[in-house]
Amino acid sequence: MADLTLNVNGTELRVRAADDAPLLWVLRNKLGLTGTKYGCGEGQCGACTVLVNGQATRSCLTPAPATVGAKITTIEGLEKAGVLSAVQKAFLEADAMQCGYCTSGMILAATALLREHAHPSDEQIVEAMEGNICRCGTYPRIVAAIRRAAEMQMASEGRKEEPEYVHG
Repeated sequence: MADLTLNVNGTELRVRAADDAPLLWVLRNKLGLTGTKYGCGEGQCGACTVLVNGQATRSCLTPAPATVGAKITTIEGLEKAGVLSAVQKAFLEADAMQCGYCTSGMILAATALLREHAHPSDEQIVEAMEGNICRCGTYPRIVAAIRRAAEMQMASEGRKEEPEYVHG
């Protein structure tokens, strides 16, 4: 067992966990952040995706001690002062979820994508989201939501040009 100090959603939190404890279990069971879901436990489905230093990361495969000193963002950390992020709003507007189980991982993966590519092509969206599985098959709405989130982010930054999408 180790005493860890983790920066989760902008707050330094102390937690005691096994040396090999996956970040997923620490977030859910020790810190009560249940928005991050357990899917396959093998890093294949993306339900457990969180951001570690802004990068989409499978928390089921990441040992919690490896994230000491990193900035961890969960779905609970995206909204600020009661205001949803552009990606969260866009997913709601596009009705990009059905059962909702994959949604937090999808939103965090999309957030990482949009930080890297402000207005990605459809091909870039599909490629970035490839490792996140939606068992309900809402992929067209997920792509539409990410397009809409890019537009919303551009508008909030005061950019006037429209994103150039490659549809295909």
